[in-house]
Amino acid sequence: MALSREQMAQRVARELQDGYYVNLGIGIPTLVANYVPEGMEVMLQSENGLLGMGPFPTEEELDADMINAGKQTVTARIGASIFNSAESFAMIRGGHIDLTVLGAFEVDVQGNIASWMIPGKLVKGMGGAMDLVAGAENIIVLMTHASKDGESKLLPKCTLPLTGAGCIKRVLTDLAYLEIENGAFVLKERAPGVSVEEIIAKTVGELVVPDHVPEMTFG
Repeated sequence: MALSREQMAQRVARELQDGYYVNLGIGIPTLVANYVPEGMEVMLQSENGLLGMGPFPTEEELDADMINAGKQTVTARIGASIFNSAESFAMIRGGHIDLTVLGAFEVDVQGNIASWMIPGKLVKGMGGAMDLVAGAENIIVLMTHASKDGESKLLPKCTLPLTGAGCIKRVLTDLAYLEIENGAFVLKERAPGVSVEEIIAKTVGELVVPDHVPEMTFG
């Protein structure tokens, strides 16, 4: 069974480390804010000028002026700071973000990512994605394994305009966790109940399958 959006975010949250400064992209990645392990100090950064973003607000906490880069209402944790977007991008371009979690339309075996434009469709713009993939060494792509039409998003070569080249090493989908090594996707974990055969069938790019692929576990 494919992972839910919440389970995908929960799995990626396991990659957080104490003291990390983390940027969460628009879409599923924003949900990671709800699964920061208890007792861990992580500072979430948003391109529009917020460092110290907390989980999504309850109805009582909601403040329409407190938003992330995706225009979603958020909370600010104790110690948070608010500043202009120029300072925010200075953090990103200066390499001060320890982990970036981004959504994508396509990723290929060379670590290229396409995440901002589908020809013929209305897209608001690239936002900070190009800066994030250029300024961060540690990036996780969080996306569905296939499109709504059933087309694989893990390809030999991206077909859409690139956001960044050769910058992606890790991908978490609703079916699997994969790493990109030596021009191939390497299957590291599979979603509970999802067979290796299904992952192979939905991965167009070269896929390396170890002898044993453990299932992800959720408490």
